[in-house]
Amino acid sequence: MPPVPAAIVENVPLASLTTLQLGGPARFFLPAADEATVLDGLRWAAERGLAAFVLGSGSNLVVADAGFDGLVIHLQSRGVVHAPAAADLALVQAQAGEPWDAFVADTVTRDLAGLECLSGIPGLTGATPIQNVGAYGQEVADTIRSVRAVDRQTLAIVDLPASACAFGYRDSLFRRQPQRYVVLSVTFGLRPGGAPELRYAELATALAGVARPSLAEVRATVLRLRRSKSMVIDPADPNRRSVGSFFTNPIVAVTDAETLVDRLLATGFISSAGELPRFPTSDGRIKLSAGWLIERAGISKGLRQGAVGVSTRHALALVHHGGGTTAELLALAARVRRAVTDQFGIVLQPEPIFLGDISIAP
Repeated sequence: MPPVPAAIVENVPLASLTTLQLGGPARFFLPAADEATVLDGLRWAAERGLAAFVLGSGSNLVVADAGFDGLVIHLQSRGVVHAPAAADLALVQAQAGEPWDAFVADTVTRDLAGLECLSGIPGLTGATPIQNVGAYGQEVADTIRSVRAVDRQTLAIVDLPASACAFGYRDSLFRRQPQRYVVLSVTFGLRPGGAPELRYAELATALAGVARPSLAEVRATVLRLRRSKSMVIDPADPNRRSVGSFFTNPIVAVTDAETLVDRLLATGFISSAGELPRFPTSDGRIKLSAGWLIERAGISKGLRQGAVGVSTRHALALVHHGGGTTAELLALAARVRRAVTDQFGIVLQPEPIFLGDISIAP
C-alpha cells in the first residue's frame, strides 16, 4: 500500500469520541473541516478498497471492541447561513459539523419555529436527517427542505430535496443506504414568529399553566424534561455514558396492536385496554412504547449487569458505568430484547448505528 498521507493518522482510539466511551480504534483516521477533505478521504479509501465511515459527535454510535478496519472521517465543518426570510418561511443552512443543540438554540433566539422541541439532543446537525431525529412531537423531516451530500458512488456533490430523502420514523434514505451518501449540510425551512409545537402530551401537560408559551419557554421545558430522564449530556450524571434511547418504539399494524391488547387483557396482564400506551401514526399504524414494554417485561430502571446497565431514569437507555466493553453492552441489549420478545412477541430494533463487526444476539 502507498504511504499514508500526513493528514491521515493510524490506529486512533474511538472510545473517547463517543458518548458511550466504548470500542476499539480506527485503522485510519482523518479530521475533516471542509467538503474537500471529506472528498479526499472518500477517494483515498475507495482507491485502496477500504471501508470509510463518517463520524460526528459519536452520540448515537456503538463501536466494536475490535474497532474499525477502515478509514474514519471525523466531520468538523462549521457554519450557519440564513437566507433572506419570506413572510412565512426562513431558509437556514447548517453545516454537517455544526453542534445540533447550539443550532436549535440559535433558531429559538431568532424566533424561528420548527425545531424547539428538538432541544437538548446531543450530536451534530449532519446526523439529524440520517436518523430523522425526533422528540416531543417534532421530527427534523417536518422542516428539512434539502440535504447537500456526497454521492459515494460517483463522488459528486448532490442536493437532495426532502421528497427524495424517504423519511420515516427514525429512518431515511441515508440510514437505509449508509454506503451511498455522506451528509455535508442541511437546509431547514422554519416559521418566523411561528407558534411552538405542543403535540406531545407530556410537553403540553408541563406547559398547561402557560397561556401562550414562547419558543424559549418550550425549549426550557424540553431541556428540563430531558434532564429528568438523563437525556441531556451532563458530566456529573452517572447515566451519562449512553446513546440515549437504545431501541426505537415499535410500530405495528392496528390489528396486531388490538391482538396484543386482547391477549394482555385475557391473561390479566392489564386490567383495561388503556393501560397499554399506543399512539396512531401518520401512516395508519400504531406506535407502542418501548420503555413501557421493557419495564413490564421485568427489566427495571437501574438494573446492573457488570460494567453496564439500564439508566436509573429511563428504561430505554443502556449505560456504561466505566471499565466495560461493547460486548458487555450488547449482551445486556440482547437480554432486554429477549425479555420483551418472550413477554409480548415484539422484537425491539436498535436505534444507534453499529460500527465494526457487531450485532445483537437474537
